Amino acid sequence: MLRKEKEERMQMEMICMDDLVPEDHLLRKIDSAVDFTKIYDFVEDLYCTDNGRPSIDPVVLFKMVLIQHLFGISSLRRTAEEVRLNVAYRWFLGYLMNEQTPHFSTISYNFKHRFTGETIEKIFFWILEEINSAGYLSPEAVFIDGTHIKANANIKKAVKKEVPKAAKIYEKQLMNEINQDRDEHDKKPFDDSKPPETKESKVSTTDPESGVFHKGEHKKCFAYTAQTACDKHGYVMDSICCCIIEEDFL
Repeated sequence: MLRKEKEERMQMEMICMDDLVPEDHLLRKIDSAVDFTKIYDFVEDLYCTDNGRPSIDPVVLFKMVLIQHLFGISSLRRTAEEVRLNVAYRWFLGYLMNEQTPHFSTISYNFKHRFTGETIEKIFFWILEEINSAGYLSPEAVFIDGTHIKANANIKKAVKKEVPKAAKIYEKQLMNEINQDRDEHDKKPFDDSKPPETKESKVSTTDPESGVFHKGEHKKCFAYTAQTACDKHGYVMDSICCCIIEEDFL
């Protein structure tokens, strides 16, 4: 027998958001395990206590970025849209169904202009310490791997510039360390006055800090290289993202 569902889209209901989020949902587990109020200690000095407009709760901003990475959402704009529509995300952030959630530009502005690299690093190592205190971290063996992160820059929008060769950059860093050690032992430093060797390379006009990446069948693109160190359980212990200097990777 054919049955048609009623379209009661404009009907009002009394609901409890907590009943709509499954008991085994990942965000429930995170919420019960992590005391996010600790974030206030790291960002308190970045806000004025008696001037300006009321801010978006910084814990909400960090939680939204956490949602983006946990569920593989491609952008902050898409994250803000998913948060607006998803009951579990709203529950995790503490927003009711009729409340307006933060705009993606608010998240972007705060992480670009307010939260410094030092702030992010403090929060990262606080979480790492919590993992270690709970007995989950195993730093006896460390595994390091790298990948490239594509920059938001068109490969055709570039200029050619003379840049130092990668090997020479590392050579200069090593020479500085050697001369520092010789100076501490009252020895004459080595002469390193010769000009560094350079090569012609493409530099993006959109994102000058990125570099040209080309490997195997990949098309050339502007990108960064990311190096990550993990323990045997897969917990990230440290990471670094820097400019790609060499154009080709074999």
